[in-house]
Amino acid sequence: MPAKPKVFVTRRIPDAGLDRIKEHCNAEVWPGQMPPPYDLMQAEVADCDGLVSLLTDKIDAALLDAAPRLKVVSNYAVGFNNVDVPAATARGIAVGNTPGVLTDATADMAFCLLITAARCVVAGHQYSISGQWKTWEPLGHLGQDLAGRTLGIIGMGRIGYALAQRCRGGWGMQVLYYDVYKNEKAEKELGARQVDFDTLLAQSDFISVHTDLNEKTRGLFSTAQFQKMKRTAVFVNTARGPIVDEKALHAALKNGTIFAAGLDVTDPEPPSRDNPLLKLPNVVIAPHIASATVGTRNAMAEICANNLIAGLTGQKLPAWVNPEVETNRRK
Repeated sequence: MPAKPKVFVTRRIPDAGLDRIKEHCNAEVWPGQMPPPYDLMQAEVADCDGLVSLLTDKIDAALLDAAPRLKVVSNYAVGFNNVDVPAATARGIAVGNTPGVLTDATADMAFCLLITAARCVVAGHQYSISGQWKTWEPLGHLGQDLAGRTLGIIGMGRIGYALAQRCRGGWGMQVLYYDVYKNEKAEKELGARQVDFDTLLAQSDFISVHTDLNEKTRGLFSTAQFQKMKRTAVFVNTARGPIVDEKALHAALKNGTIFAAGLDVTDPEPPSRDNPLLKLPNVVIAPHIASATVGTRNAMAEICANNLIAGLTGQKLPAWVNPEVETNRRK
């Protein structure tokens, strides 16, 4: 029988995908909780046909050059900012990701952060367990109302739409969105209104970020943007940490420029223990867990395995970041 293709998996992923990878491949799985060091990963892929990577793994041209047999990089994430896609394409290496299956889980997490920050839940929890809670307080822990307020979506894609759908249907919110593309479905079904960036900042009670990280969106939210928001505004980010200038966000929260924030992503991840954001009572920070449900992570693992196996066998990847590789192979 022909030898199974050799692959390196940079972290243990759910068995729903990992078992299939092991069935079809000679797979070495990095056992550590932390990502493998770059130099070690470079050495591991030297004779590999496939690579399963995470967002925390830097897949650059130098690493790809160290792996002359590599056919496919299957990224266990919907994002792929960690992969130098042009470099992979130039070397005829297919790149896959895991889109679609985490839409609902991420939208749920965005709303979880929104309502938790708006209603001062974390600060109230700390108040309760610290022994400070003595009696019911008429003016204690006052948060923001949700019903009938205005939601601003930055990036009206699948996740942004799913959050808007929840807020419109459950809380009767008005929906504004800022996007380079018009979302006719959101406008028709949710009554959403496309506006310019500054209008969204000024009119929204809740602002939730769902855009890609690129050179135009890096640092999109800084001092000037927070100053244009309502003092009662709640800011939510489940997209990518570098979209936000964290020093500016800290100042806005500390000075009362905005009311609160809920973050599932930071820059860097994790934040250092002395990061001043961690000391504020009006910010909620989750450890990048928007997709962390059993069903979602299993589905991501299955797509990841399918992408890997397809790339190893010269087939079309179910979720293909750079399908132009197929065209290049035909030339």
